[in-house]
Amino acid sequence: MDTELKRLRIVEAAEDAKAEDISALDLRGKTLIADYFVVCTGTSDVHIRSVADRIQEAMEQEGERVLRIEGYREATWVLLDYGDIVVHIMRREQREHYGLEAFWQNAPLIESLREYVRG
Repeated sequence: MDTELKRLRIVEAAEDAKAEDISALDLRGKTLIADYFVVCTGTSDVHIRSVADRIQEAMEQEGERVLRIEGYREATWVLLDYGDIVVHIMRREQREHYGLEAFWQNAPLIESLREYVRG
C-alpha cells in the first residue's frame, strides 16, 4: 500500500475511534525511523486500546500488518509500527510531557490530514 494512502487510512481509523488532536509529522528526509509519525490522544486506557485496535483492524483490512506494538498493556502510550509510519496513541499527560511535535519541530506538520492526500 502506498505510504500516503496508508497514512490516510490510519488517520481515518483514529478519527472513527474518536481519537483527539490527531496530527501527522512528515519525517521524510529527516530520519530513517519512518516517513511519518501519526500522533493522537486518547482519554483513558480503554480508549487508547480502542484506538489502537481500530487502527489495526483498518490496516488488516488493507492487507497491512503491524510490525511491532509497544505499551498496549499499560495503555498510556501505545506505539504501532507499520515500518514507514509509526503511530503514537498517548494520554494527554504523556503527549505534553514528551512533546513529540516539539522534538520534531523541523518536520512539517500536516494540518489538513485528509485533504493532503486527496487535494
